[in-house]
Amino acid sequence: MHRKTLLISSIGAGLIALLLVAAGAPGTSLASSSSSSDSALAESFERGTPAPQSMSVLAFTDDGTLFIADSIGATIFAIDTSAETRTEAGPIQVSDIEGKIAARLGTDASKVMVHDMAVHPVSNRVFLSVSRGREQWDSAWKLPNQVANADILLTVASDGTIEEFALEDVRFAKVALPNPVATEKKHPWMKELSLRSDTITDMGFTSDTLLVAGLSNEEFASTMWRVPLPFTKATTATTLEIYHGAHGEYETQAPIRTFVPYTLNGEEHILAAYLCTPLSLFKMKDLETKDHLRGRTIAEFGSGNYPLDMVVIPGPDGERLMMANSNLPLIVVNAKDIADFKGEIIERPEEYSAGVEHIKRSGTGVQQLDVMADKYLVMLQRTPAGTLNLGVQEIRRG
Repeated sequence: MHRKTLLISSIGAGLIALLLVAAGAPGTSLASSSSSSDSALAESFERGTPAPQSMSVLAFTDDGTLFIADSIGATIFAIDTSAETRTEAGPIQVSDIEGKIAARLGTDASKVMVHDMAVHPVSNRVFLSVSRGREQWDSAWKLPNQVANADILLTVASDGTIEEFALEDVRFAKVALPNPVATEKKHPWMKELSLRSDTITDMGFTSDTLLVAGLSNEEFASTMWRVPLPFTKATTATTLEIYHGAHGEYETQAPIRTFVPYTLNGEEHILAAYLCTPLSLFKMKDLETKDHLRGRTIAEFGSGNYPLDMVVIPGPDGERLMMANSNLPLIVVNAKDIADFKGEIIERPEEYSAGVEHIKRSGTGVQQLDVMADKYLVMLQRTPAGTLNLGVQEIRRG
């Protein structure tokens, strides 16, 4: 969700080959965090033991500050990880990561569930939020955070060594999100689920702000919070609305599932994907000034699918968006096509997909994406055999 700028040159037979190039087409670029906001965050740190009730989403700033989103507690924790040793990035391949985590925790692999992944930008260790709740996974429509609360933070080194990252006696800061969705509110069609697990669904950064997507307790529940960095100013929120072509209606209750901050033709946007895979644009300046905002739906990628992760990658013909999915292959969209698309989907499409031109590539089962030191694309991928593998693909530089 941050600083992921790689080019896909080819994807085939489950392999992804990548080429690192210079910035993309004029007028389009990926917004990223800056060192000024990273250093300023230290003003908010105190020493102690943070106690997140759920580690729903992980993200790092450039200097290695770890953000943990706690959906159940409706709180964002910022953890100082400056003690991490600078380590050269190296290829990491860990087959059956769930089995190896189980051995580390003294439990069965059938119980291990990975909720999120992020790569530390200094040590290049892979951080994983994990629970022992996978045996409770009884529906393909449920995501890990809807099944159990991640309560274990692990790291994986390049040699495959798995260690627990203890959240004890650390420097940290926290901020509570105002007006999160109430615990007693239930999922509209999975009535056994509390919507509280979707308080926070994704995070991203601009130069001085942490952006947090999820559900609030407003009538229009889909919300984007803006948390100033450092945590010394008030958090603000905007409720969101989009037209969902596959459902044939405007929606305000479904949260963003994954997003990236994105600059398009010199103007900052949020590029966001939702369940059943509409892709929508929100202008950042409108998020900063409006209490409620309707996004522009620019694509329908197909129903029956959760978008799981999203990165922006540069290429010789401009930047591209790459998205991992639960029931669809990897989806690639050229930024130029986004810039050139002036329309808006405001009625149910006749076909399965519509709007901005996109390419579906081989690469099924990819659940998480991140970038290591601009050298490797890191992936968690479910294989046809059923195992979950942690691996990388080297970035080709020419």
